Amino acid sequence: MAGSEAAWQAAHRGIAVVIHEMRPGVKTFAHQTGNLGEMVCSNSFRSDDHEQNAVGLLHWEMRQAGSLIMQQGYSHRLPAGGALAVDREAFAQGVTNALRSHPNIQISHEEIDSLPDKGQWIFATGPLTSKALGRAIQAETGTDRLAFFDAIAPIVYADSIDMGQAWRQSRYDKGETEEERKAYINCPMNHAQYEAFIDALLAADKTEFHEGETAGYFDGCLPIEVMAERGRETLRHGPMKPVGLTNPHDPDTRAHAVVQLRRDNALGTLYNIVGFQTKMKYGAQASVFKMIPGLENASFARLGGIHRNTFLNSPTLLDSQMRLRSRPNIRFAGQVTGVEGYVESAAMGLLAGRMAAAEMTGATLPDLPQDSAHGALVHHITGGAEAKSFQPMNVNFGLFRPLEGMKGGRRGRKDRYKAYTDRAKQVWQDWLAQQALDGRAAE
Repeated sequence: MAGSEAAWQAAHRGIAVVIHEMRPGVKTFAHQTGNLGEMVCSNSFRSDDHEQNAVGLLHWEMRQAGSLIMQQGYSHRLPAGGALAVDREAFAQGVTNALRSHPNIQISHEEIDSLPDKGQWIFATGPLTSKALGRAIQAETGTDRLAFFDAIAPIVYADSIDMGQAWRQSRYDKGETEEERKAYINCPMNHAQYEAFIDALLAADKTEFHEGETAGYFDGCLPIEVMAERGRETLRHGPMKPVGLTNPHDPDTRAHAVVQLRRDNALGTLYNIVGFQTKMKYGAQASVFKMIPGLENASFARLGGIHRNTFLNSPTLLDSQMRLRSRPNIRFAGQVTGVEGYVESAAMGLLAGRMAAAEMTGATLPDLPQDSAHGALVHHITGGAEAKSFQPMNVNFGLFRPLEGMKGGRRGRKDRYKAYTDRAKQVWQDWLAQQALDGRAAE
C-alpha cells in the first residue's frame, strides 16, 4: 500500500520512479500474487465517515491529495454498511495496472537486501520485511527489531453458507441503499451454542511460536482464541456482539451472539468472517468454525493464519521528513514505521512520496499541518510517541491536539469529533493549495 502510493505521488510530480517488488519471485507467508497493493489480512479500509471517525477523515484527506489507493478503493468498492470494503483481487489488479501504465514508473521484480548509499530511496516493505533486508536494517539502526504478531481471518465460499439459518443485514440497518443495509451475512448463536464454541476455541490446537519469539499481538488484530482466553464473554462484546441485528427467521428471539461475514469480492462468491483472525491450526479451524450455525457445511477458500510483523522504533530513528537519521537518502513509509492499518500505511506512503519529490526537485514543501489526520499520525511516529513504549498505532482522535474551548467527556463527543474533522479539513486544504501555488510559481 505505502510503496504503491509513494510511487504514484512522486511520479505525478515528475520524478522517475523504480518500484522494486520482490514478489512473485520471493514469496511471503501471506501474499498470494505478485500484484502491487495486495490486501492480505482484510478487505476493509474501515469506516468511511469523514465527520465522526479519524480513519474516515484520513480517507477524505487522501482523496483530496489524489491518492491512488483511495481512487482504486472507491472504484472497486463493495457494500459494507458505513465501511469502505473492496474486492481485493480487482483492487490489487487496478493498483498494479495504474502503476504499470504511468510513464514515469518502472517496476523491477527483485529483492533488495541492503540499504543503498546513493540515490533517493523509500523503503515501504510493510509488515513482512524479508529476512535479509531485516538484518540490514537491524545492522544500520543498532537496535533490536521490534515486532508483533498479526493474524488473518478465513474466507468462506458464499454458496456453502446455509441461508436458512443465516440472514443478510448490516448492524442497525446502516447504509443508504438496500444493498448497503444488507451488506453482511449474520450467523446467530444461542447461549448453549456460544458456550460450546468457546470451549472448542480454547481447546483447539494452535500454532506455537518458535523458541525466543516474545513479540506480542497488536490489539486491533487479536486472534479470536486470545480474546476468548481473556474471558468467556469477551467475544460477545467484540466481533460476536448481537446488538443492532434482528433474525428474520426468529424475530422474537434475540441471539446470544452473532458471527458476521463481509463480502470479499464483487461477484459476491466469497465472504470473510469478520474479526475472526486466528492462530488455530488448519484442521482445528475447519472443525471449530463449522460449529457456527449456518457454516456447518462451509467450504473455505482460505483458512486463517498468523505471521510476524516488523516495525521500526520510529521516534528514535526517523526525522520529521520520515528519513533515517543515520542515512538521510533513505525514507521509510507504511506499516514498518509503526502505523497500523492499510489506510494509515498508504497515508505514510503519500507523504513520503511527496517529501522525496520535493527534495529531489528543490521545491519547498510547506510544513505538514499537525492538526490534519496525516499530520497527527506522522507527528506521533516521528517524535510525539514515547520511544520506550512505542507500539503500532491506528489513527485516532487521541493523537490530535486538543481543541480550544471544548471540554472532553462522552457527552460532547459528537460535536468534538466534528470540530476535529472541520479543523483538519481546513488546514489540509490550505496545505495542498500552498503546494499548488508554489508549483505554479516555479513554472
